[in-house]
Amino acid sequence: MAQLPKNLQALQEEIEGHARAYGLDFFPVIFELLDYRGLNQVAAFGGFPTRYPHWRFGMEYEYLTKSYAYGLSKIYEMVINNDPCYAYLLECNAEVDQKLVMAHVYAHCDFFKNNLAFSKTNRKMMDDMANHATRIRRYMDKCGVETVENFIDVCLSLENLIDPHSPFIVRERPKTDEEPARPVVRRLKSKSYMNDFINPPEYVEAHRKKLEEEAHRKKRFPEDPVRDVLKFLIDHSPLENWQRDILSIVREEAYYYAPQASSKIMNEGWATYWHSKLMTEKVLKDSEVIDYADHHSGTLGGRTGRLNPYKLGVELYRNIEERWNKGRFGKEFDDCEDLVERNRWDRKLGQGRDKIFEVRRHCTDVTFIDNYLTEDFCHEHKLFIYDFNPKTGMYQITDRDFRKVKQRLLFQLTNFGQPFIDVVDGNYRNKGELLLKHKYERIELKHDYARETLRNIQRIWQRPVNIETVVDEKVRRVTFNGEEFEEKDISDKVA
Repeated sequence: MAQLPKNLQALQEEIEGHARAYGLDFFPVIFELLDYRGLNQVAAFGGFPTRYPHWRFGMEYEYLTKSYAYGLSKIYEMVINNDPCYAYLLECNAEVDQKLVMAHVYAHCDFFKNNLAFSKTNRKMMDDMANHATRIRRYMDKCGVETVENFIDVCLSLENLIDPHSPFIVRERPKTDEEPARPVVRRLKSKSYMNDFINPPEYVEAHRKKLEEEAHRKKRFPEDPVRDVLKFLIDHSPLENWQRDILSIVREEAYYYAPQASSKIMNEGWATYWHSKLMTEKVLKDSEVIDYADHHSGTLGGRTGRLNPYKLGVELYRNIEERWNKGRFGKEFDDCEDLVERNRWDRKLGQGRDKIFEVRRHCTDVTFIDNYLTEDFCHEHKLFIYDFNPKTGMYQITDRDFRKVKQRLLFQLTNFGQPFIDVVDGNYRNKGELLLKHKYERIELKHDYARETLRNIQRIWQRPVNIETVVDEKVRRVTFNGEEFEEKDISDKVA
């Protein structure tokens, strides 16, 4: 890996020193300078220099290259959660942009190291990604490129069917060698001298065996619903060894990226907060102010049809810092109904900086929004809900109520906005079929997505696959047997 030019090395040392002086704590950071083709290639690989061969990476590279060539987009920074952290700089960037990117990267690295959501991630993923690529290339040489690539397509379509909380929760207890409790046979009350006549021993024993057989027959597989569908498929599907290994690779990489998806607002907000502070207070030259302001405002600008995580994140951090500096929290402040008094409220506590570091450590996007998005913040930043109006053919504001705005945000962030799907029976109908269940939350599954997901799960399970969901307020079971789909309403009531 080539070293940075001397001017960039000096900038890196300066910015790193300022970042540590502010209290940021990070793994060693290695910067690499790339041209736009090299940076687009790394970006297409999800930030890694080496990935397994697959058509989706080529498609992403073409998209990024054309977007850059036509002036539609430009990658300014990219950083990898690793120990050491790896980050990339675009060689054609102006010096002010390189400063901004470095400051932004050091804040990301601090977040990776200290946020609890990342505490269980693989810190040597750079090496493991290369190992994954080597293993999959070996399978392609052995089984054929098209065969392996088609199976990867199936696996990638299911990569969201994981349990992102499982690294922190014991879902399965180790099996013990203790004998299961024997079923208790109900006996009729009797005097002791009449017991053998009222409750004959041979009858009691026969009834006990019958109860044991029924209990064994009723024992579900799995015993409890399984959220990690990929793990269940890896453990119990009739796959060949190379297929099982590839599915395990896809699952491992999905878990690596999961914390980034669960903390996008926090992570980008934290990096934006610190790059603005480092640039404006320590690093920026007078001649660079206009260029910096132009690029910084572009980062925080609104985007049609989507939430800007940089903007929401940084503004919420600043709001938290101000509130804890002035003591605008707790029962006394919440109970104050005098607007003039609330606006003047300042207990001069000076706890803001410590508080945002605490938030950075303990929260994900869901808890960040749930705990710290206040009604005052919502009104100050004019947050609202908008939906598509089919009558006018336009998106229109539908609500400004704080509770509904917060509820919509939390709903979009929970489980990355994906539906909750559990494995509830691996021997459905006692025929080895797989039964999944969708946790209905007043939003139906996309019909075409659900069918294609069932089709790909069936290719792995190799037996009919079923899912229970809700369609038109009725519980419906959708089945795919490998050749055709069958849909059947099984209840008129939604649980």
